[in-house]
Amino acid sequence: MAERKPIESWLTDMDGVLIHEGVPIPGADAFLKKLRDMERPFLVLTNNSIYTPRDLHARLARMGLDVPIPNIWTSALATARFLDAQRPGGTAYVIGEAGLTTALHDIGYVLTDHEPDYVVLGETRTYSFEALTKAIRLINTGARFICTNPDETGPSTEGPLPATGSVAALITKATGKEPYFAGKPNPLMMRTGLNAIGAHSETSAMIGDRMDTDVLAGLEAGMETFLVLTGLTTPADVDRYPFRPSTVVDSIADLVERV
Repeated sequence: MAERKPIESWLTDMDGVLIHEGVPIPGADAFLKKLRDMERPFLVLTNNSIYTPRDLHARLARMGLDVPIPNIWTSALATARFLDAQRPGGTAYVIGEAGLTTALHDIGYVLTDHEPDYVVLGETRTYSFEALTKAIRLINTGARFICTNPDETGPSTEGPLPATGSVAALITKATGKEPYFAGKPNPLMMRTGLNAIGAHSETSAMIGDRMDTDVLAGLEAGMETFLVLTGLTTPADVDRYPFRPSTVVDSIADLVERV
């Protein structure tokens, strides 16, 4: 195996890597400080499309984690970037929260339920049967189906919650149409993120707690990958996948000296 170039830029997932159920993971603050002190380009990525980068910056700040707004990249931003490239100035029927609607407004999209170009499904804690029914009918009459991320479950203090991927499966079952997922593990999210900070995959690393999104996304984008065990994945889970991370570590604290 060819020796990789030194890591110059870092991409890291948020939930399960930097925070867990609203609490900072030990070592996260030291890791972020080291990135800033060393002036390393970095991005905090999340497949959660509920919040805007400004919202996430404030939420992380309240936990004692300093992540500048330009260093936050969400599946909502990746979705908006994709749609802007595919059909500039288009229209969309959106199921989601402010993170997604703001991203689409910012690229000049009109949100409508009248013959939209796209149905865009994102994360929300209040999926409405009425909204899902409308989405199904719009897709059946020609709207293209886009989904921010494929995660089937998400974390909460009470346990796993059904997430965007699960709801997308319901719509697919009703329409026979598979969505295009813009978030991880789609390498598109990684490439647009790398472009946002002027980084290159051969000198970048991805840190995550999920094999099926974080590690796979980093692998397919050509980056070095680190799996942390502070989130959803256990050591036993790793061997169930046909691919492996470059390195498995207990937590983000183990990577401070790698920066």
